Amino acid sequence: MLRIILLGPPGAGKGTQAQLICKTKNLVQISTGDMLRAAISAGTELGLQAKQVMAEGGLVSDDLVIAMVAERLKQPDCVHGCIFDGFPRTIKQAQALADSGISIDQVIEIAVPDSNIIARMSGRRIHKSSGRVYHIEHNPPKVAGVDDLTGEPLEQRADDLEHVVLDRLVKYHNETAPVVGFYLEQIAAGNMRTTYTKIDGTESIETVSAKVLALLQT
Repeated sequence: MLRIILLGPPGAGKGTQAQLICKTKNLVQISTGDMLRAAISAGTELGLQAKQVMAEGGLVSDDLVIAMVAERLKQPDCVHGCIFDGFPRTIKQAQALADSGISIDQVIEIAVPDSNIIARMSGRRIHKSSGRVYHIEHNPPKVAGVDDLTGEPLEQRADDLEHVVLDRLVKYHNETAPVVGFYLEQIAAGNMRTTYTKIDGTESIETVSAKVLALLQT
């Protein structure tokens, strides 16, 4: 069984790499958001607890999220392992995960400087109806601002506006980046049998993928 945590700023390519790892290694991608919605929809005991908290306008506690993760890991499709998508987001969540006894084999950080992230995300344009994605520098449409196939106007997602990207990066550095330090400290202290690796996310998707998959062969 292989359990992996992918860390890195928004726009670093974690989702792309997670999908590749899952397909290649026969793992399950666990998104706490998707998991939460599924538990509520299924009406499980934990799902009902979460639904009540959310109905009252509260935030689902880390303890409840961890309990849901533990429940999710018992499902048959997790027999070969999983990759955590967007979790843990904070040191508190990482500590709660460790306290629950859920072991992690690999922590992989895909490192990309803020300047690259801003350029990547703020330059994206989408054709809403088809989902086709362009980039004003790296993958521009044949005619600026319009879709190659339909000639319809391209849009910039609200999440890709530069000021929104900057806000997300600030939140990442304040809340999630310290999770790397948490795992390094735990590994150094001998508290975890976990491997940490930092990969340069500014390289091509293919190069990053090759490095990630090579890492998982060891």
